[in-house]
Amino acid sequence: MNPAAGVAAPQLPVMNDQFINAINRRTFLKGSSYSVGSAALAYLLSQDAGAAPKWKGVLDGKLHFAPKAKRIIHLCMAGGPSHLETLDHKPELAKLNGKPMPESFTKGQQLAQLQGRRNQLKCLGPQYEFKPYGECGRLMSSAFPHIGSIADEIAVINSLSTEQINHDPAHTFMNTGAVIPGRPSMGSWLLYGLGADTDELPGFVVMTSAGGGQDQPIAARQWHSGFLPSRFQGVQFNSKGDPVHYVKNPAGVSRETQGDLLKTVNGLNNLLGKRQNDPEIATRIAQYEMAFKMQASVPDLVDVSKEPKHILELYGAKPGDGSFASNCLLARRLAERGVRFIQLYHRGWDHHGNVKGAINTVSGHTDKATAALVKDLKERGLLEDTLIIWGGEFGRTPMAQGNGRDHHIQAFSLWMAGAGIKGGVSYGSTDELGYAVAQDHVSVHDLHATMLKQLGINHELLTYRFQGLDFRLTGVEESRVIKEVLA
Repeated sequence: MNPAAGVAAPQLPVMNDQFINAINRRTFLKGSSYSVGSAALAYLLSQDAGAAPKWKGVLDGKLHFAPKAKRIIHLCMAGGPSHLETLDHKPELAKLNGKPMPESFTKGQQLAQLQGRRNQLKCLGPQYEFKPYGECGRLMSSAFPHIGSIADEIAVINSLSTEQINHDPAHTFMNTGAVIPGRPSMGSWLLYGLGADTDELPGFVVMTSAGGGQDQPIAARQWHSGFLPSRFQGVQFNSKGDPVHYVKNPAGVSRETQGDLLKTVNGLNNLLGKRQNDPEIATRIAQYEMAFKMQASVPDLVDVSKEPKHILELYGAKPGDGSFASNCLLARRLAERGVRFIQLYHRGWDHHGNVKGAINTVSGHTDKATAALVKDLKERGLLEDTLIIWGGEFGRTPMAQGNGRDHHIQAFSLWMAGAGIKGGVSYGSTDELGYAVAQDHVSVHDLHATMLKQLGINHELLTYRFQGLDFRLTGVEESRVIKEVLA
């Protein structure tokens, strides 16, 4: 039993032959389900094998608002991008470069690695010039000219803060809305509420890439389903080689043989499901079925040989290289195929030293492909119902850490585009040095509420009862939709 499912454990049966056979079946089934590829053993056949019904979401199409978005692509710049070298223009900080940081800003405030050096804190001016981009004339870092070229498509928020000052818990808070590990990720909440638009691919796909700075590890719990049934957790695709392990049939095993095995295995699972009220058994059946379909859908997904040369050049993608650019191209292909939540992590933004050089490097990895994704989606008519979110887990300090910047939770920036987002606008502001939010504060929960609103969901009404409480992505405190960035 899975205690996270909130189901009471059944009474154990007496030790008889029937029970021994049940144990053997469960051992076999669990051993068969260790990879998504084994989970790939089943979905295509499911259409003619008495498959489990497609999950339509707990809302079952009864949305609270008219939806603007059908899917989300979250471009997670893991490591904490410096808002001062990307989206938040601070000329006053440039004037104070190398001078002591005024104590009035930092007194009593939480710092990370600079905690014991309060008397030595010096300002570090922005390392790149800010230039106006687009018809809106928004000032953005010249280090990201390609993102600058889509300035009229994006809404920048410069007034976010978070609650966690170290990477893993900050990612946990951004992904789950809670500082306690074990809560469902936002992608899992979307699948639970809305269901999937595809039955040939997972509804929640994650890919990672690296390059440009300290490559902080990303734990799989960031896309876990928490106390929701495990059918809602994200599936990580490999950036190199086969995107899913064991997606190909073993030598000598035909598709018909796989189909016969699926019928047998799911038949046994159905028998077990009738005896035990365990949602994880239904999950196992659904994953076997999904897996079988993935054996046909995934090779077609990753085969970009039919993509025009100008598209590959637009992204700067070299298929199979595991780069952020290639992942962005796959994200577009996933969006076309109905995947609900696509999360791309780029692990290269932890710039404690040489922030100028590191920003230049990470820009080379991400700038062109990010803009290409927005342009490509727009060209195909997909941007109007795809919400793109670009940002990290926190910001960086205006104070120097050598020639880098430390973690910072008082203020950071991100941008959104598509799906009813008002392009060419900025919302919120920080103080003159970019240390703390000065106007129109936005919390992580506000971001989640806005995201759900664009999908047609009232964040207060999408809940799941666990251990006697009704949980939701936005927690128990008051959260608001950021209406100012909505068209």
